[in-house]
Amino acid sequence: MAREDITSKWREIAAKDIEVAELTHDNGYWLYAAFLCHQALEKTLKAYYVATHDDDPPFTHSHTRLLSRCGLTDELTDEQLRFVTLIEPMYIEARYPEQKLDAAKMLNKDASLYILQSTKELIQWIEKRLPENKL
Repeated sequence: MAREDITSKWREIAAKDIEVAELTHDNGYWLYAAFLCHQALEKTLKAYYVATHDDDPPFTHSHTRLLSRCGLTDELTDEQLRFVTLIEPMYIEARYPEQKLDAAKMLNKDASLYILQSTKELIQWIEKRLPENKL
C-alpha cells in the first residue's frame, strides 16, 4: 500500500474516533470520550509519521513519544504541551481496571468537553503540517 493510502487510512480512523467521542460525550460517557480522543490524536500522529518518514510509526500509545519522533514537539505551544500531558493518561488498558477508575475520577462534563475541543484543535494543527497540505 502506498504511503499516501496508509496516511489516509490513519486519518479516516481518527475522524471516526472523534465522531464517536462526540457521541459518547453527548451521552455522558466522559471516560470513553476522553479515551477516543486519545486514540484519535494517536492515529493522527501516526498518519503524520507515515507521511513524513520512510518507515512504520513506532508501536506506542504515547503522544509525547510520537510527537518527538515526528519532530513536532518543539513547535507546540505551552498550552498544547499541557494538553498532551493531560490526555496522555487517558489511554486505558483493559487489564488495569484501577487505571480506569483513577481516570474516571478526573472527568466531568466540562473536562470532557475541554478534551474533545482541544483534541480537535490539535488534530487540525497537525494536519496543517502534513506534507500534502504544504503548498
